[in-house]
Amino acid sequence: MIVERSDGVARLTLNRPDRLNAMSDPMLDLFVDSVADVTADEDIRVIVLTGAGRGFCVGGDLDAFSESGEVEPPSRGASIEKLHRHMRASELLRSSHAVSIAAVNGACAGAGLSLAAACDLRISSSAAVFRSAFVDAALSGDFGGTWLLTHLIGESRAKQMAFLNQKVDPATALDWGLVSAVHPADVFESEVQAAADALARKAPRALAGLKRNFVDAARLGFAEASAIEAERHVDCARTTDLVEAANAFLERREPRFTGS
Repeated sequence: MIVERSDGVARLTLNRPDRLNAMSDPMLDLFVDSVADVTADEDIRVIVLTGAGRGFCVGGDLDAFSESGEVEPPSRGASIEKLHRHMRASELLRSSHAVSIAAVNGACAGAGLSLAAACDLRISSSAAVFRSAFVDAALSGDFGGTWLLTHLIGESRAKQMAFLNQKVDPATALDWGLVSAVHPADVFESEVQAAADALARKAPRALAGLKRNFVDAARLGFAEASAIEAERHVDCARTTDLVEAANAFLERREPRFTGS
């Protein structure tokens, strides 16, 4: 696991390139701890999640599943507890104040697809491919993928991906709304960095407040969500960043936000 921080952006890189970043237990232990660490850092405004090498993440390591048949398995309760701990990464990405970007540089399947779906934005390389993969591995799915895909692309397309294990290319992913942009592989990294940097320059309280609005929209009714939205909006309107935004617009320059 590689963690890099710079100017309000945390970059998390899954680092098993020889396995297309397939998830092992040690890797997941490091990953969930890394996500917890950066989401607790108030100075981090943007999180970029990507994979080393040719893949984003192809989900669980099937070699580990094959080998597990040769040893005494842990109890059902212990297995569920461990998976819940690892799946917390999806919850943290969704609930954090920071805006998360899945930079999908290559193969994205299984729990890797679920993690990408847990991010706020997904930017795809033209070299990427998306696939549910669970059913053909005799699994029903984890890391929140079913819920997330249903909300992202609708029930019909989510079922199409899950039941048929259909490969989805970047153009189709863009058409379905699974990703927000597709870039050629040779400029992919620079485009992702540009998007992350642009977000990190936004007014911090406005960015975090907008993220919280979307979190509330997924769990609250309209009236309650609207009431909380109004409070956040008024709080943002009482900041010096609002004055800076107005002055920058009138002076035709880039704003310099301070978070105050």
